[in-house]
Amino acid sequence: MTTPALRLPLPLLLAMLTAIGPLSIDMYLPAMAAMAGSLSSDIHHVELSVSTFLLGFALGQITGGPLSDRVGRRPVIFLGLILFGIASIALTYVSSLDGLLLLRGLQAIGGGLAVVNSTAIVRDNFDGTDIAKVLSMVAMIMMAAPLAAPLLGSLVLSFSGWRSIFGILSAYAAILIAIPLGVISAVKQNTWIDYVVRIFSIAGVAMPSFWLGILIILGLLIFSQARFGEPWMPPIEYVSPFEDLIANLSQLIWPAVAVGYRYSSVTMRMTRSALLEVLREDYIRTARAKGLEEKVVINRHALKNAFLPVVTVIGIEFAFLMGGLVVTEQVFNLNGLGRLLIESVLYQDYNMIQALVMLMVVVFVCVNFAVDLLYAWLDPRIRYS
Repeated sequence: MTTPALRLPLPLLLAMLTAIGPLSIDMYLPAMAAMAGSLSSDIHHVELSVSTFLLGFALGQITGGPLSDRVGRRPVIFLGLILFGIASIALTYVSSLDGLLLLRGLQAIGGGLAVVNSTAIVRDNFDGTDIAKVLSMVAMIMMAAPLAAPLLGSLVLSFSGWRSIFGILSAYAAILIAIPLGVISAVKQNTWIDYVVRIFSIAGVAMPSFWLGILIILGLLIFSQARFGEPWMPPIEYVSPFEDLIANLSQLIWPAVAVGYRYSSVTMRMTRSALLEVLREDYIRTARAKGLEEKVVINRHALKNAFLPVVTVIGIEFAFLMGGLVVTEQVFNLNGLGRLLIESVLYQDYNMIQALVMLMVVVFVCVNFAVDLLYAWLDPRIRYS
């Protein structure tokens, strides 16, 4: 009975966590030439972003290990994933080499903080031969990620711009944050932890990202007026980080927070509700009656069965990110697919409209196809003939 357990979500989540490093390094390699042209630089300077990432990744791992021993695994992992996700979304709007290098360093530090704890979690949750089997699965993902990442990056580059690669990485981080929080909320139902997560997720679902963006801008204006005596808001024109680091980061970070908050909230809430429904099933009651530990019941019996609706929501929300943020882009004065589509309609550029609509259709079809394939892997009763 131990072998099927290794196919359940906890080892998979650990493998996904470990894959952050190779995905972040190798996925954007095919896009370096396009990035150099877009950033008005040369490919040799863009290649410095790889060295910057490796340096930041090492720094994150060096500090993340001792920090997790002091404050616990979960806080450090969530902190790292939040930093990684915010930097990844900000990279989709970067417009200079300086900003690229700076944000890649922040992205790497966050990734290092999260990844370094994966092995420790294996030791904390498994014993005996299961440790070797889980570590083997993690190692297999680690070996496959560098092979698949350039192919995935090339595929994304062929359908969209290089910025979409970092959008995928940000969605990847949001999933790794939202699913564990949803599980914790369901397991700790009706406790203060559950209430905090529910308030956080309900607020994210209820607030459109553009409205949250407006609230962020108004909040910054009011806070700066009260605290410093003069209003301040995120800049709407690019400023080099070497000229004004705060202004540069604020232009990219705030839209990243506004968009990523809703994406995580939807996934988190669906994970909680799906897991609560599964925990009421008879086979879960039987597993508990047999004397199994609660973490074994959750990890081996409940999570995989609760994943079907979660995967569906993740696919829908990811496809929405490609072109459904028109108003958010207007609020922060950022160039994106949605804004380009609206401008194409206004200027009656029919060729551009057709190309953008086709791009969005292809993204939706590909995402739905991937979700259907995951259905068959998660539920053995589903077969495609």
